[in-house]
Amino acid sequence: MRGTYRTDLRARAAYAEGAGIYRIVPSAIARPVDAADLQRLVRWAAAVRAPLVPRGAGSAMGGGNVGDGIVVDLTGLTHPPVRLRPEHRIAHAGAAVTCAELNRAGSAYALRLPPDPSSGKWATLGGMLSTNASGARSVRFGSVRRWVQAADLITADGQAARLERGRPAPAGVAAFDRFATDAGPAIRAAADLVRARFPRTRKNSSGYALDAWLESGDLLDLVIGAEGTLGFVTAADWRLDRHAGAAAALRISLASLDALGGVVETLLAHEPAAVELLDRTFLDLVGTHGASPRAVQGVEAVLLVEMEAESQPSAAAAVQAAAEAVRPAALRVETAVEDADMRRLWAIRHAASPILAGLPEERRSLQVIEDGCVPVARLGEYVRAVREAAARRKLDVVLFGHAGDGHLHCNLLPELARAGWEAEVASLLEEVTDVVVALGGTPSGEHGDGRLRAPLLERVFGAEVVALFAKVKEAFDPQGILNPGIKLGHAPPISRLKAGAAAATLPTDIATALRSIERDAAYATPRLSLLD
Repeated sequence: MRGTYRTDLRARAAYAEGAGIYRIVPSAIARPVDAADLQRLVRWAAAVRAPLVPRGAGSAMGGGNVGDGIVVDLTGLTHPPVRLRPEHRIAHAGAAVTCAELNRAGSAYALRLPPDPSSGKWATLGGMLSTNASGARSVRFGSVRRWVQAADLITADGQAARLERGRPAPAGVAAFDRFATDAGPAIRAAADLVRARFPRTRKNSSGYALDAWLESGDLLDLVIGAEGTLGFVTAADWRLDRHAGAAAALRISLASLDALGGVVETLLAHEPAAVELLDRTFLDLVGTHGASPRAVQGVEAVLLVEMEAESQPSAAAAVQAAAEAVRPAALRVETAVEDADMRRLWAIRHAASPILAGLPEERRSLQVIEDGCVPVARLGEYVRAVREAAARRKLDVVLFGHAGDGHLHCNLLPELARAGWEAEVASLLEEVTDVVVALGGTPSGEHGDGRLRAPLLERVFGAEVVALFAKVKEAFDPQGILNPGIKLGHAPPISRLKAGAAAATLPTDIATALRSIERDAAYATPRLSLLD
């Protein structure tokens, strides 16, 4: 290949971690320079049955960007500038382009990609497509799936293909032909079972999207959210939306979790652009570090709500209407229509990340039960269940997330010096997964399964549906070389961690640099630059 291929320890160590909880030193790293270079790599790997681990910025939480095989760094793929067709609101962009870069290109035409993950500054579009990412505004605009119009793919056989929404998959592509022969008919025959077993949630990034494929018939819907297990995405066409003319916000303080689901459901009737939850555990954390204003003291949860409209008066009117609707159930409601007031309301939402990242080594923040999504009406029950399960194990937790979708992020703060903390974390994951299933939810709303949630999928979907997942994987990747252990895996999820006494040993300077990337959210840092 014309790109970089290295097997020395220092290069491998630089790719041993991503966001999330894992540290796994790969067997090699490859950084292809373009799609043709990647295609040659895949053909070689297929011939020798070498496992490949696709990786973008490395900011995915579930562990799908680390592994024992050859980590393939896709950020080196050269690509032309973002090609816009503003009259059709379509953009073509390479997989290594970031969400922020796409939005900068679209801003010249007042266009944007509405899903806005908090990692959008560095998250690559290939990674967002592969995890079916979303963000705070998915409550109005949905996850990435609805915004992907086409994708260019290198299959596990080393074939280049293009999938376009609404068009038949191209003939002569071995992976697609295998799917049409076996997996596709099996899924259609089990359509009622699939629809019964899939989560009843507003969004889902867990498993293969059999439900979406049954609805659309587009193989594109299986590739979206597949975490690189069905092929390498090298470029995509994205649908864009117009920028909102104006926005306004409100903050709602709740005295009880019992009111949470009902208040959020009331807000949804007003079509908010974002509804974010700051749980009591979150407020306590930022309060301890002096970032929590007096206005949130003594409350059980806070909701931050943003409304978008064509004009500022319309946005202000929408906020006032939503405020009046929820006021009877709220302890306190504050509205803001000016930019400075909106920044003040949102400042607390952004306070936790640097606090969590900067905790001392003996108190690491670990993202384990970090992506659960349940029906909105059950959100209060879910928050309470997570708190209580953690308290029984004497584990501190910090909860926040996208309340408008019933979607909760959770950071665990175990004391690493305490014997047995790994077993406590593992049992907490088991218990909370049972809660998610009982509430009709999914363990992953927007981050994908990775190696963290792959062992849980049979519990969520049932053995019959997981067998259909295996048929999809077999059709696209019969040799199992693409991201093995992701989506379909049985390894203990709480193992091979980046924290604790059992963590793999790395060269000291590389380990320090990876920790700095985590602390500073510097995921745009080229990993090979750590070797300089």
